[in-house]
Amino acid sequence: MIQVKKIQIPALPTEQPRRLYVYLPRDYARSGRRYPVLYMFDGHNVFYDSHATYGKSWGMKEFLTKTRLPLLVVAVECSHEGNRRLNEYAPWDFQCDWGSFEGLGRLTLDWMTQTLKPRIDREYRTLPDREHTLIAGSSMGGLMTLYAMTAYNGVFSRGAALSPSLWAGGAHLPALIRQTCLAAPTRIWMDLGSGELPPEEHPELAALFETAAALTASGAEVSAMTVPGALHNEAAWERRIPWFMDYLRSDPEGAEAASR
Repeated sequence: MIQVKKIQIPALPTEQPRRLYVYLPRDYARSGRRYPVLYMFDGHNVFYDSHATYGKSWGMKEFLTKTRLPLLVVAVECSHEGNRRLNEYAPWDFQCDWGSFEGLGRLTLDWMTQTLKPRIDREYRTLPDREHTLIAGSSMGGLMTLYAMTAYNGVFSRGAALSPSLWAGGAHLPALIRQTCLAAPTRIWMDLGSGELPPEEHPELAALFETAAALTASGAEVSAMTVPGALHNEAAWERRIPWFMDYLRSDPEGAEAASR
């Protein structure tokens, strides 16, 4: 079951309502158990094709229904006003062909960790500890996932960053990672589709592996890869759901048993 609610994020420049999606496992009402929680960016693209920006979602609902994973998924819609999504999902100020952008990523994650997560833990039967709190996103949401796994490492233990937009200020990440003492366990999935890159060598690929190396040196378990032929879209990310979910759920020792 997916509950869809209207919410506001007053800390951000726009107070327009946006959708909050909460996926509950099929046995939630009768089980009495508590569940791990996966937080996701770009919530409108996660479950429903009819809500997705380009008419194709990740298909997360179908994956969860098929696998029956004991997991809550909480997905937050981004702002659709102009390019404000780039502000909300940028940890640092940056410039690109579209202009100059003020990074409001810290405000976004402060709200997620200090307002949204406590609300979810109050209203639903969650396992609220760090070990059972995950985060995932793609593109700018992938960049935010890497930022969350570093700057908010006390909240999130596992994250999946698909096709992260490291061009949007992500050059700051390695330095931040080196200055951060990552808790154990920290497990991170990172990837880029080869179809996203031009034939010549591309700085995005070098940035991906530089960030992965910094995370590994700081104590994280990291899987970083290129996906042959994969493009920068929801259909490509949907095909990677089983891969990153298996990777994130395979650790830490005892965590899965504790959630049963």
